[in-house]
Amino acid sequence: MQATPVYNSPNESPSHPSYGRHSRASSVSRFSGILRGGSGRKGGGDLKAVNAKGWPECSVIEEEGSYEGLSGGDSGLSGRCKLALAFVSFLLLFTVVCLIVWGAARPYEPDVVVKSIAMDNFYAGEGTDHSGVPTKMVTLNCSLNMVVYNPASMFGIHVSSGPVRLLYSEIAIGVGQVHKYYQPSKSHRLVSAVIHGEKVPLYGAGGGLLLSGNDVTVPLTVDFELVSRGYVIGKLVRVTHKVHVTCRIAVDAKRARTRIPKKACAVYKA
Repeated sequence: MQATPVYNSPNESPSHPSYGRHSRASSVSRFSGILRGGSGRKGGGDLKAVNAKGWPECSVIEEEGSYEGLSGGDSGLSGRCKLALAFVSFLLLFTVVCLIVWGAARPYEPDVVVKSIAMDNFYAGEGTDHSGVPTKMVTLNCSLNMVVYNPASMFGIHVSSGPVRLLYSEIAIGVGQVHKYYQPSKSHRLVSAVIHGEKVPLYGAGGGLLLSGNDVTVPLTVDFELVSRGYVIGKLVRVTHKVHVTCRIAVDAKRARTRIPKKACAVYKA
């Protein structure tokens, strides 16, 4: 009866049960052939280390290197994201600064004071309108004088106006306009609007208009809107104000100039 052989590794054990001497020899020859085949590979590289049990050791460092190569591809994307984030942050900061400047410049609206009206010509007489209806008609030429003050210290203003109307009993008997101009910061300026009316029919409103006698006083109303635009940071930040002025006055048609008291005018935001 033969003794059972002892194997130190799985490679030494036969693939099928055998109790003969030839089986043991064939197992040893197969194992040695595997080792010789591994040593004869091309490239002449170092052999992988074999542990005490004959198993080849795994290379952990090579696997870690492959992961580093995969993670390195995100560096360009992160740079673009940082650039986009910096650009958006700059836009937000610039917008906040513009809003602060706009809010600081907003309270500085121009101050308008109507001083006088100079009547060059004022004539009222009987006539007919374009359709042949007889009525009283008015022709006039005058100039309205006012002082505009720009209280802003940071910027100048561009001033213009809508129609400057001279009303008699809610009928516009003359229309003029303030020509657009530029006014520096912290400055006063005398502004004039030339008002003209040619054969304006009064119809039923002209019954109370009498220009005969020594004391000829005509109740009139001055109505206009003044617009100012201040460019604080170029055209990016601009401040616009609209001021509506209404003055109820009594004009002596035979006097060249009539002063307008400040209390006769109402100035408010449009």
